[in-house]
Amino acid sequence: MSDREFEAAEARAVSHEHPDDLHYLIHHAELPDTGISRFIDRALARLGSAISWAWMALMAVIVINVVMKNLFGEGRVEFEEIQWHIYSALFMLGLSVTLASDDHVRVDLLYAGFSLRTKAWIDLLGIVCLLLPFLLVLIHYGLPFVTDAFATGERSSSPAGLPLRWIIKSMLVAGIALLGLASLSRLSRIVALLFLGHAPQIAKQEG
Repeated sequence: MSDREFEAAEARAVSHEHPDDLHYLIHHAELPDTGISRFIDRALARLGSAISWAWMALMAVIVINVVMKNLFGEGRVEFEEIQWHIYSALFMLGLSVTLASDDHVRVDLLYAGFSLRTKAWIDLLGIVCLLLPFLLVLIHYGLPFVTDAFATGERSSSPAGLPLRWIIKSMLVAGIALLGLASLSRLSRIVALLFLGHAPQIAKQEG
């Protein structure tokens, strides 16, 4: 939809000449893409597709561990730790994917009914005032968390546990960094809408 078409539909909605336009704009209008957002979002979408297969690996480890423990009485500490290692890595890496695709959970009951520009202002304030400062704090404390584990050769506290504890700890920093990229991607789209005069785009309807 072009700028002129979107503005015409918006005008009809506001004037109540065509009430359905208002419903359509609210539920199908999206932030405009930018060069930065297209590059970052495509990369994160590929990451999401790649790590989604790790859920199969996680399920396999759980099933094998349960079978060994209940049928053979040989539960393994390594399998227990691998489970939470995989889950933690998927959780941290998946945060950026959900933000880029705007599929993360929102707890604001009013947000869904707001106009796209109102949503953009809310997201702008949330990203600039809350999310980015929080990520900077996490990076500040997370980097020493990983480097100390690497320098000391930290391993599991269990004698039969996994070594190289820095690998799983590095998922914290990697997840935060990717979430920061996803935030910048969304921020560029918000700026394009609110300050650069780019028209919203209309989401394609499925089916």
